[in-house]
Amino acid sequence: MLKLTAAAACYGPIEALHAVSLEVHRGEIVTVLGANGAGKSTTLRLISGLLPLSSGQMRFLDRDLGRISPEARVALGIAHVPEGRHVFPGLTVLDNLQVGTSARPRTRNLKAEIQADLEMVCALFPDLSRFSRRLAWTLSGGQQQMLAIARGLMARPHLLLLDEPSLGLAPVLVEQVFAAIQRISQAGTTILLVEQNAHMALEIASRGYVLENGRVVLHDTAPNLLANPRMKEAYLGGAHTDTHTDPAATSPGVPS
Repeated sequence: MLKLTAAAACYGPIEALHAVSLEVHRGEIVTVLGANGAGKSTTLRLISGLLPLSSGQMRFLDRDLGRISPEARVALGIAHVPEGRHVFPGLTVLDNLQVGTSARPRTRNLKAEIQADLEMVCALFPDLSRFSRRLAWTLSGGQQQMLAIARGLMARPHLLLLDEPSLGLAPVLVEQVFAAIQRISQAGTTILLVEQNAHMALEIASRGYVLENGRVVLHDTAPNLLANPRMKEAYLGGAHTDTHTDPAATSPGVPS
């Protein structure tokens, strides 16, 4: 479905991704792992068109993404749920969900299709139904994360890009979000998941890529990565402990 071949991306003069190659097949959950500043979020920005391709190639459903605008990528079926949720605080929950439909093609049955999708995401995240008339800023952090994911689903994507969905959430909410991601996958949406909670990501993914300094250094099935001594030491509770404190935040122009 998605294939990056030797893809590179830059922030000004700084090359943030170096010849990254990865594939996502239809129906998979694939996770991209790594420390802060490794290039994980940059990879998603490249795929969704928020960052231009410097060299290499990207293809989605056998279409060259290199010269396609971000809006056109949404229309092709790529939805990006960015880190930090980015819900519209002055809009209601329902209005936020409606925004997610803006790039959908105008069909004869569009109204009925949108209503069916609203019912689907509210069944997936019941709080959104209960608080549909509330302003988004009044929701808890976990509810805002669920709203951001639901808004992405309202675009009816073939591929859902999720950037750090567990960021800042209490453990019980993290479990709820990951359970929802599994249900989304089981319903037929392919998912590319960027996540620092490596263990939980690998528990639900079929395959994973590990980035270090903008390069792919490991790629394997999720079970093999969970058993990999290098992964255990660096990302699964060994000598190195991941946190959500991003050193890139103090280095302008080099986000993760």
